Amino acid sequence: MRHSALRRAALTALLLLALPTARAEEVVAAVAANFAAAIARIEPGFEQASGHQLTVVLGSSGKFLQQIQQGAPFDVFLSADAERPEALAKSKLGVPASRFTYAIGRLALWSPDPQAFSNGEAYLKAGAFRHLAIANPTVAPYGAAAQQALERLGLWGGLQAKIVRAEDIGQVYAMAGSGAAEAAFVAYSQVLTGGKPGSQWLVPQDLHLPLKQDAILITRAQNNPAAKALLDYLKTLPAREVIQSLGYDLPPLEP
Repeated sequence: MRHSALRRAALTALLLLALPTARAEEVVAAVAANFAAAIARIEPGFEQASGHQLTVVLGSSGKFLQQIQQGAPFDVFLSADAERPEALAKSKLGVPASRFTYAIGRLALWSPDPQAFSNGEAYLKAGAFRHLAIANPTVAPYGAAAQQALERLGLWGGLQAKIVRAEDIGQVYAMAGSGAAEAAFVAYSQVLTGGKPGSQWLVPQDLHLPLKQDAILITRAQNNPAAKALLDYLKTLPAREVIQSLGYDLPPLEP
C-alpha cells in the first residue's frame, strides 16, 4: 500500500513538472516597426496571462509580406496597413477569419529641434531644411501616408531633392534623432515614447488614407495555440489601453 502511494505521488509530481512544458508554446510575431513600443509593453501581460512565450521581429510591412510569401517562419503578422494582411488572406497564406484591425495609426511630423516649427504645414511649405526623412512608401504604410500628405499639400514634387528614405519607420526616427535629417514623418507613437524633446505636428487625417493596422494568423500556425492567444489578447482591455495610451486610435470591438 505504501509503495503504491509513493508511486502515485511520484507520478503526480512528474505530471506537474511536465504540465507547464506541455501547455506553453511560442509565437513568433512579425510586427510593423511603428508598433515597437506598444508590443514591448503588451508582451509581459500577454505572457503572464497566457503562459506562452512571444518572440517579436520588427520591420517594414512590405518586407514582411515578401518574407511570408517566401516561407518565413512567422506565426502572426501585425501589419501597419490592412492591404497586406488582406493579400495574405486572399492567397491562403493567412487565415481569413482571423484578420482584424488592432489599431489605427497617426502620422506626425517631428524634429528633434524644439524651435524647428510650431506649424508643420508652414514649415514644409517654407522648405528651409536640407533633409526630410520618410519611410520607403513602397514597403512602409507610414511612408505611403507621408507621400499622400505631401501630395495633397502640393509639395511632393518640389521636395524630391530633400527627401531621404529609410526602409521602416524605426530607421526614419533614428535618422532624425541623429541629425541626419532635420525633420521626419514618423508614427505619433514614436513621438510619445521616444523621450526626446522637439517639435511635432500631428498630421491631419484628411491628408492621407486611414492607417488601419490589421493583424492576421499565418496559415502555417493555425494549430499553434500561442498564436491564437496573441490575437485574442490584442482585443482585451489591458492591451487596448496600452495601444490607446501610445497615440493610436482604437477600432470598435467586433461582436
